[in-house]
Amino acid sequence: MTLPIDPSAIAAGDIGEERATLRMEHEEAVEHVREAFTEAGFGVATEFSPSEMLNEKVDAGRDPYYVLGACNPTMADRALDASERKIGGLFPCNVVVWQEEPGVQTVYHVSIMRIARLVGMTPDDETMADIIADTGELVDEAFGNLDAE
Repeated sequence: MTLPIDPSAIAAGDIGEERATLRMEHEEAVEHVREAFTEAGFGVATEFSPSEMLNEKVDAGRDPYYVLGACNPTMADRALDASERKIGGLFPCNVVVWQEEPGVQTVYHVSIMRIARLVGMTPDDETMADIIADTGELVDEAFGNLDAE
């Protein structure tokens, strides 16, 4: 299969990639990220630990890895309308926390709004540009709340 786009041509900004480092234990970092995103207007619709599941099911030996499914209801509602409901296939907006080493955690996020536009799930118009900008401001606020390195 040939991809319709060249992945090597996609920059971190094209997908709204954000990354932060927290110097704290994993469980503390997960709680800190949850609070930071809640303060910025996100709710946590779902959360789970792929590392726990994989370690249990296939003895993967994975270090702590946690996914928080964050959602801002206003942005989600706007994006559903703009995408003729297709963007729901990417919901919620995930924020991932993984352990680099004990006491050092990485927080990682990509913009489903940007990715949806990039792959044609949403229109490339002013409405979607506004949603992406507004959502980006919320994510910037959340990452600012982290007080990370």
